[in-house]
Amino acid sequence: MIELRNVSKTFGDKQVLKGIDATMEPGKCNLIIGASGSGKSVMTKIMVGLFAPDAGGDVLYDGKSMLQMSEDDRKELRQQIGMLFQGSALFDSMTVEQNVMFPLEMFAQKLSIKQKRDRVNEVLDKVNLKDAHKKYPAEISGGMKKRVGIARAIVLNPKYLFCDEPNSGLDPQTSLVIDKLIRSITEEFNTTTIVVTHDMNSVMEIGDHIMYFHQGQKEWEGSNHEIIYSDNKLLNQFIFASDFLQDAKRMRQLQEQQRH
Repeated sequence: MIELRNVSKTFGDKQVLKGIDATMEPGKCNLIIGASGSGKSVMTKIMVGLFAPDAGGDVLYDGKSMLQMSEDDRKELRQQIGMLFQGSALFDSMTVEQNVMFPLEMFAQKLSIKQKRDRVNEVLDKVNLKDAHKKYPAEISGGMKKRVGIARAIVLNPKYLFCDEPNSGLDPQTSLVIDKLIRSITEEFNTTTIVVTHDMNSVMEIGDHIMYFHQGQKEWEGSNHEIIYSDNKLLNQFIFASDFLQDAKRMRQLQEQQRH
């Protein structure tokens, strides 16, 4: 479990986050949504230790303060965190196999070459990329790059998985594939997954626990079922710009009427 307690962040004279209290629920897909500039990306960077919160704030992993951890404990924690970056962030000069192998070379020196290759084969199989080992990023599609990014993110069996706009730049069909993959990994490995997204289809597909941010504050939280019935005006203005969610709300309202 990841907990944020009174987390604020100020850059110069601009306060980006304002006293955030939040919990990322273990074994679930925790989605963070909000307009650009709402603070969601800064909050994510604080959770993974790239930024420190302002004085008085804290981030806890399973009850332990990340700010008070020793350097050795922080290093151990980092090995439990997998990250899928918005642009996949693959090394162009490395093959798919080498990209996925990279975290193992960095953090799993005790494993033999065979054990590392077996693990790479396992995760590439998991993301349905059995025959892509020797290809370079320039030779594969955007959707395949995302899957390679996911394979690299989970190769160390992370307890926590952070995904930054995983469907950015993908067509709807490929986005659905990525959503299902994130969902299956979360459920199979009981991973605490945090997804920053603008994709409202993802919200409805995998949003076990959703937090909506507005101007640096947590404005609303709930499930993908509850979001349809929310009467929060700011949230509704944000999400119902999507025809998909408008249709979903009408459908669920109709279903409720038919039950009664």
